[in-house]
Amino acid sequence: MKLTKQSLFNKSKITTAIATTLCTGLISIDALASSHREAPNITRMPTVDSTDFYIFNSYEAGRGDYVTMIANYIPLQDAYGGPNYFPMDPAASYNIHIDTDGDAIEDITFAFDFKRMLANENTGVKLMIGPDGDKKAVGVPLVNIGAISSTNQMSANFTESYSIQVIDGDVRTGTTSTITNMTSGGESFSKPLDYIGNKTFTSMQDYEIYADSFIYDINIEGCSEPGRVFVGQRKDPFVVNLGKTFDLVNYVPVEGDSAPSANDAGGFPGGITQDSNNDDLRDKNVTSIAIEVPTDCVTGDGNGVIGAWTTARLPQARILNPNATFDKPEVNGGALTQVSRLGSPLVNELVIAIEDKDKFSSAHPINDGQFADYVTNPALPELLNILFLDAVNTTLGAELPTLAPTNFPRQDLIAAFLTGFAGVNQQATVTPSEMLRLNTGIPATPQSEQSAFGVPGNDLAGFPNGRRPGDDVVDIALRVVMGALCHPIPVNGEPTNLGLCAPEDANVGNVPFTDGAPLNADMMMNTFPYLATPLAGSE
Repeated sequence: MKLTKQSLFNKSKITTAIATTLCTGLISIDALASSHREAPNITRMPTVDSTDFYIFNSYEAGRGDYVTMIANYIPLQDAYGGPNYFPMDPAASYNIHIDTDGDAIEDITFAFDFKRMLANENTGVKLMIGPDGDKKAVGVPLVNIGAISSTNQMSANFTESYSIQVIDGDVRTGTTSTITNMTSGGESFSKPLDYIGNKTFTSMQDYEIYADSFIYDINIEGCSEPGRVFVGQRKDPFVVNLGKTFDLVNYVPVEGDSAPSANDAGGFPGGITQDSNNDDLRDKNVTSIAIEVPTDCVTGDGNGVIGAWTTARLPQARILNPNATFDKPEVNGGALTQVSRLGSPLVNELVIAIEDKDKFSSAHPINDGQFADYVTNPALPELLNILFLDAVNTTLGAELPTLAPTNFPRQDLIAAFLTGFAGVNQQATVTPSEMLRLNTGIPATPQSEQSAFGVPGNDLAGFPNGRRPGDDVVDIALRVVMGALCHPIPVNGEPTNLGLCAPEDANVGNVPFTDGAPLNADMMMNTFPYLATPLAGSE
């Protein structure tokens, strides 16, 4: 049976697709997912909304002794979003934290602080307007007045710069040193203009050359070798069937195929097919903070597994200027306060209840015990059970009591979200807390050999061992919460039961749930900063 768009949600067709999958029982497992507009309060502050966080052993040729961290901010950027595009918040501190010893407290923080400037010593570009003898110098309304390239940036009317501090110990009280620019010898770095369009930058190739000129070699105090940094606009690397997923999973959430037989290896008639058009972010950009550092600078005295997450902080008080200017639209004061947090993605969207989402955004990993019930007794599986149980039972002629896993507490989710997996990405000291965990001792897999399914795809350098841009991350959010880890998964090519729960605990744990939006490493670059060139505001 095949489904058309019009008939996709006809009950009988849904049940046929899901029931066929249940009976066949394919095994497949993937990664976690992303965080765009994940909490009520952060939707009001998009400049400090973290969308994705990545940490991985660098896979650029010759960089095997480095770790790359990428924190993306400002979600859902339309490339044509002028005239002011997407600058960072100069009042905010954007942080990447590393826990080297497993106590769920940061040992190292890279803190990024931004400044905005107009041309001509902050007065802006002026044009002489009016008749001869009575011309007036009038400022222009655009961020540039002509073409821009890597060798000619004189037409820019607006620029951003940033500085980077390294904080050893607690982010509020630790010892601070400043990262220096090895090209200039100073403490300041520049951020490229967003990709305004192909009249400003001529072509995508010209923008790539321009943006690459903002990749800097950096000197980090105490590190044996220089690192690298880039901050600028990129194509949003995350893929997701966003609108339909949050519309009560408004599609048949199993791997589909156009073939007439359910025995076809490509998938199941009636399920959703893998199609790039299912990616609602395919026309969106994002702003990336990317830093690459020598591995020995971030491992500390632990077992080589590090935990990491990104946060953004704002001053507690903001008083709006009733006569706002470019220099002073407001006055900020008070202690820096965390308003955004992201480690393993989709935790806040699909695990934390809406009443606690803002609390999670402001919480520290050491205090994640307050959110334990959302992991041990998650709501999402029960929501999927409510949506699909009757349909499945009708088609099977069965009386399955539930589609949701029944192992409580959910030890499988505790390992996935809070502790890491022994022998892969678990730190020497295990403190249950939400973060990405990377085993720096596992060599990076070259881009051409990476599996989008990470560790279960026989690729130990991928998720859940950190997260790479090409690790497919939505399907696992559906599969793991529905009990995939209760069934054997392919590890190093062999079906392996992790011992966290049993197959009978998860009636649909071996179903290939998916949102139908494919992702792989070939969609990215194989050199720092790895994420693809942003989309142009005009072709």
